[in-house]
Amino acid sequence: GSNTAPSMAVVAKNRRATLERVEKFISDVYFTDVNLRGRLYPHKAPVTSLHHHCTPDRITYEDAISREFKPTQVGHSFGNTWSTHWFKVELDIPEDWEGSEVRFIWDSGSEAMVWQDGDPKQGLTGGSACTRTDFILTKKLDKTQPHHMTLYMEMAANGLFGAGQGTMISAPDPNRTFQLARAELAVFDRGVYDLLMDFEVIYDMAKHLPEENQRSYQALYTANQMVNVCNVGDKSTYKRAREIARKFLSQRNGDSQHVIHAMGHCHIDSAWLWPYAETIRKCGRSWASAVRLMEDYPEFTFTCSQAQQLAWVKQHYPSLYQKIQARVTEGRFIPVGGTWVEMDGNIPSGESFVRQFLFGQKFFKKEFGAYCKEFWLPDTFGYSAQLPQIMAGAGIHRFLTQKLSWNLVNKFPHNTFQWEGLDGTRCLAHFPPADNYGTEGKVEDLLKTAKNNKEKGRVNNSVLLYGYGDGGGGPTEDMLERLKRLTDVDGLPRVVMSSPDKFFGKVEKEESSNLCSWVGELYLELHQGTFTTQAQIKKGNRQCEFLFHNIELLATLAWAVTKGNDSNRYEYPSAPLSHMWRLFLLNQFHDVLPGSCIKTVVDDALQYYKEIQTSGNKLLQEATEKLLGTKASGSVAGVVNTLSWDREELVEIPAGLASDMVIDSSVAQQVLDDGTVLAYASCPSMGYAALAAPEAEVWPVSVSVDEHQGSVVLENGYISASIDYMGRVTSLILLDTDREAITPGCLGNQFVLFDDVPLYWDAWDVMDYHLETRKPLTDVSQQVHIAESGPLRAAVQVQINISEKSYIQQTISLDTGSMELRFNTQVEWQENRKFLKVEFPLHVRTTEATYETAFGHLRRPTHQNT
Repeated sequence: GSNTAPSMAVVAKNRRATLERVEKFISDVYFTDVNLRGRLYPHKAPVTSLHHHCTPDRITYEDAISREFKPTQVGHSFGNTWSTHWFKVELDIPEDWEGSEVRFIWDSGSEAMVWQDGDPKQGLTGGSACTRTDFILTKKLDKTQPHHMTLYMEMAANGLFGAGQGTMISAPDPNRTFQLARAELAVFDRGVYDLLMDFEVIYDMAKHLPEENQRSYQALYTANQMVNVCNVGDKSTYKRAREIARKFLSQRNGDSQHVIHAMGHCHIDSAWLWPYAETIRKCGRSWASAVRLMEDYPEFTFTCSQAQQLAWVKQHYPSLYQKIQARVTEGRFIPVGGTWVEMDGNIPSGESFVRQFLFGQKFFKKEFGAYCKEFWLPDTFGYSAQLPQIMAGAGIHRFLTQKLSWNLVNKFPHNTFQWEGLDGTRCLAHFPPADNYGTEGKVEDLLKTAKNNKEKGRVNNSVLLYGYGDGGGGPTEDMLERLKRLTDVDGLPRVVMSSPDKFFGKVEKEESSNLCSWVGELYLELHQGTFTTQAQIKKGNRQCEFLFHNIELLATLAWAVTKGNDSNRYEYPSAPLSHMWRLFLLNQFHDVLPGSCIKTVVDDALQYYKEIQTSGNKLLQEATEKLLGTKASGSVAGVVNTLSWDREELVEIPAGLASDMVIDSSVAQQVLDDGTVLAYASCPSMGYAALAAPEAEVWPVSVSVDEHQGSVVLENGYISASIDYMGRVTSLILLDTDREAITPGCLGNQFVLFDDVPLYWDAWDVMDYHLETRKPLTDVSQQVHIAESGPLRAAVQVQINISEKSYIQQTISLDTGSMELRFNTQVEWQENRKFLKVEFPLHVRTTEATYETAFGHLRRPTHQNT
């Protein structure tokens, strides 16, 4: 044999076994008694004392510390759901820990805020994959530092994603309790941590780079060699392991490598699986954590959208808000988006979109000295074709989202492109290719970004957003440590800590000439159920939009008419209107207006609409009275037209009001059964007119029974509608041309019931297969009967059963001079996972249909061709 000294064996490596060897060496589950992870906290000590106060309310720090606290201990559980638990924690750091980094570890299985000396210091999260349980007390303990400390912990009895019963998106379990699993002091070994992070990124490269890739095996052998040289019990061996890691990680890329612009992010839904009131605290917890991380990571940048959330923090966490303002000045805490909230992108009116930007941009300018340059809407369920023009009006020409990656059928073809709106306005749009606004800054995220980039050869820059999101949380030190190591590592895209302005600016300067364009709406092929879920919210939204329009028009006219009159001057109600608009815009958040939120949020939203309508109707009355001059009872009845075209139609005057009015006998009238007076009114655009005799003779509307057809016929000289015993329209004819609107052999106003059982997203989705479950409703509990016989309005009523518990009551009416057949429908709805629709099969052949959208209309195909 050979005379040389024995060396380490050369082993033919098995990839899977080697990968798992490394994985187990850094695992927090397996072999922690002998692996590296088990050495991260070499010493622990219990807290000196723990006292507790429970309250059902979300109270201030000042209020909380004045309350009575009682002794408690680790291991106890606290509830119920949505309650708040304040803990007074006394800490005494052992003297022999001097020279060490000391942390306070808290895991209540829920969300919590650390308060120290009256200051909100950091958010903590337990009980989920998005865990953050460490609070650094000192990076290096020395004799001069206090060893005795008092912390207050504000624990919320809810998780990062609320308290769903069974699944995340189930209704909250009202009786959930959360166990305080840990509350202790610990020494944190920074040497172990640094080596663990080296191991993690190299292990991830070995695992996620393709097997045929040379670099994947280099990573695997490097990590394996690090395990070989690292003796966990001998800290002097860590240096050698880190040197091996540094050698591998310092191998650089070529010039052509993709560049990733990494930005901290923390998507906080303004309400979703938790109420608005809890969101305020989520903002406090998440942003306190982000600001604290900035102290240790000077390169860390953090993007933050939604003016409403910043306004909440300004009000509820003033000291934190001051820190945020200082970091904004540095350019590291970066306000983005330009809107009041991240709103739904389809349902709001054009004017609502404008106000989202107006209130948002005014807030950002006032509070931080600059308007936002980019529209930021990562999680909304589709985007109106009108948005580019509205954005441009707010000084914004850049747009970021990623939601279209959720498309069910067609993959969206671009990541960076020019988005062209209805009027031709363009903006630069970017969809981060990791298809996620809450990555963890891992190797996998970098590789996915480069792989998914659909602009290869055109654009070599992408955004990566990292930080826990939806329920808040934000970036962690692990994420920052990973990205710090991956700045420029051969085999991975390059990473720069960046900002939206730097990214978009680079693309505009260097790559914009290569970009494709996308014309029209960005339609999400998923979540179509959000157009109908929680109909009361949709109704409240639209009613308030009408109300705001009417108030602002009449208040402006009243101000203009009286501005020269000092004694009778009308003050435009700017302050109350602004307050009402902000409440209203909050409800347009992309989980509230779509209805994809828990019942508590629905209740809050409906209450806000009620407040807006109460205040708004009062403002409307004041403006109208000032504009027209207050008149005593017995005054001449008149109408105001707030729309921009002349109108001739019937007005409904409630019975109580009609008796106080003088209505000239020459005015065409009809009294309904409930005492409501119908009067024929003519009024110019945005104008006022007294009720007067019509200029031309009013053609009376008639209702007759066609015994032969078994139907009732409503007719007014313009249209003729035949309605069968079930309220279905058998014929609708335009008399002028004798054209039939209903497809022969089909029925209009046919109610149909479908099953509504999606794959997962219950409040969000209605799947295409629901169309295979069509069931026409044919059980009539009250056949069509005549309710009004003219001369101004003819109407019939019908009642149809949906089930033993649910039914439909409907009034179908035709007014004199009108081209509209109206359906007033009330539904008693007690069904579960059913979808009620009504069909009107029109006698029209077309490959396209025209749909209204914000400030315009667009065409969509009526067929299913690709």
